Amino acid sequence: MGAEIRISFADSAIGDLEAVLAHYVAGEVPEVGRRLVARVVQQVEALAEQPDMGRVVPELNLPHLRELIRPPFRIIYQRQPHRVRIVRVWRSERLLKLPSEP
Repeated sequence: MGAEIRISFADSAIGDLEAVLAHYVAGEVPEVGRRLVARVVQQVEALAEQPDMGRVVPELNLPHLRELIRPPFRIIYQRQPHRVRIVRVWRSERLLKLPSEP
C-alpha cells in the first residue's frame, strides 16, 4: 500500500469554485452551479488514489504542475510527494500563464 496523498485547495481554487456558484446563482440556476462544483470535487477526490492521472500542463511543461481536463473545466494542481494542491479551476479553453508573463 502506498503513502496516503493529502488533497488541499489553494485560495485561488476556492475563489474559482465560488465564482462558478455565483455565476449560476446570477443566472437563476443555482442547482447547475452546485452540480458542477460537486463534480469537480468528485474528480479531485480521485487524485488521492491516482495523483499522476492528470497530464503535465502543456503551456508550462513543468512536471509538478498537472491538470485534469473535465469539460467545461481545467483542474490545475501541483503534485508533491504526499500532497496534491488544487491551484485553479478554470474554463477548459483558458490558457495558463505564469505570473511573470504579460
